Amino acid sequence: MALTWCFCRRNRDRKRDHHRLPARCRHLRGFANSRATPDGGTHVAGFRDGMVAAINAYAREQGLLSSADPDLDVDRIAAGLTAVVSVKLDRPEFHGATRDMPAGAVVHTCVEDTVREHLGTWPADHPQWAAAVVGRISRGARRD
Repeated sequence: MALTWCFCRRNRDRKRDHHRLPARCRHLRGFANSRATPDGGTHVAGFRDGMVAAINAYAREQGLLSSADPDLDVDRIAAGLTAVVSVKLDRPEFHGATRDMPAGAVVHTCVEDTVREHLGTWPADHPQWAAAVVGRISRGARRD
């Protein structure tokens, strides 16, 4: 897994909609056994769920979200995100005839737990970056 956030100021519409970013600032690519999965799959869903859980936990821990505030949603958190999720599967299961979308609850759970664990420890190692990223996300959510 690799990820970065890009908070671009270009190409915003007249309403200054902060979650509408250029396409180059909104990417999530998935791979299973080194094969691209353009339609996503359980590994991509697990990444998103783990990321949302980790960011919301950090935001609440730091007081950026109060107990009364709703959780930040995946669209808000993923705005400006560029990420690559790659999994190696011993016994791959796929959805559909084209076999380009990995399936399986085990894959989802494994990726979600791993992302939650590692993204959950990232703020302690990089407090200034974490505060900037999560602060920007939570401020944008309050404007909506």
